Amino acid sequence: MKIDRLIGILSILLQKDMITAPELAEHFEVSRRTIGRDIETLCKAGIPIRTMQGIGGGISIMDGYRMDRTLLTSKDMQVILAGLRSLDSVSGSRYYGQLMEKIQVGSSEFITGRDSILIDLSSWYRESLAPKIEIIQAAIGDRHLVRFRYYAPSGESERTVEPYYLVFRWSSWYLWGWCLKRKDYRLFKLNRMDKVCVTDKAFVCREASMPDLSNEKIFPGGIKVKVLFEPDQKWRLVEEFGTSCFKENDDGRLLFTADYTDIENLITWILTFGDKAEVIEPKEVREKIRIMIEAMIRNYRRK
Repeated sequence: MKIDRLIGILSILLQKDMITAPELAEHFEVSRRTIGRDIETLCKAGIPIRTMQGIGGGISIMDGYRMDRTLLTSKDMQVILAGLRSLDSVSGSRYYGQLMEKIQVGSSEFITGRDSILIDLSSWYRESLAPKIEIIQAAIGDRHLVRFRYYAPSGESERTVEPYYLVFRWSSWYLWGWCLKRKDYRLFKLNRMDKVCVTDKAFVCREASMPDLSNEKIFPGGIKVKVLFEPDQKWRLVEEFGTSCFKENDDGRLLFTADYTDIENLITWILTFGDKAEVIEPKEVREKIRIMIEAMIRNYRRK
């Protein structure tokens, strides 16, 4: 991943008086051209890097420059370490943990007491998720297309994508990229991706905007929903939608109201409550659930 490499290059330059581009390229297993772009990025970020050509030349940081750690408070360091630890929870290696140890060694005076923030971004699918993240990170850094098989509600398909961002949102990981099949930007859920691989075909980066991850954009609503829930399901409604999503009726049942995006997803969600939920509106959903329940009864009556 490019940001990892930039941090690594900066760390080496702060420790060495001089290093050559070929040495950096060999160390990070990338091309000299990639190192050149990285050095340019660091210069744009305000790091005073100088390069000298010829025998005895190389890349170095201007004399007298150092990173002023006093800019970081103890709270700042705790947040940085929590972020690194969270990335290691889904990493296929211990890169972030090793980086965290390097920071701690040089910043012991900033880190006091116990860790107060613990973040785990992994899931039940960690064994399959970590390799996907590692592959996609490499593809983003090297600007190579990724190819995978995607399982969506509409069916299965082979996709080739220009990868731009790895996104963690709604308790899941996603890839944001330009889909060559759809000729547009798409958000792909990593758990629905299979046989993920980096191709040998590079791509020229588009002016890729940050994905709009607002609920209104991803989940536009449009389906007005009213459902009556049994009182003992209050905890789940609060967990999933907050305390303002329902009103308590005189009989104790909870009248849930919301805008939903997809009828099939709505039905699937309602069925997870079993006999603890009764759909009032839309009538279409109520009728579909009735038909499904009757079909289920027939299935279970078979000998």
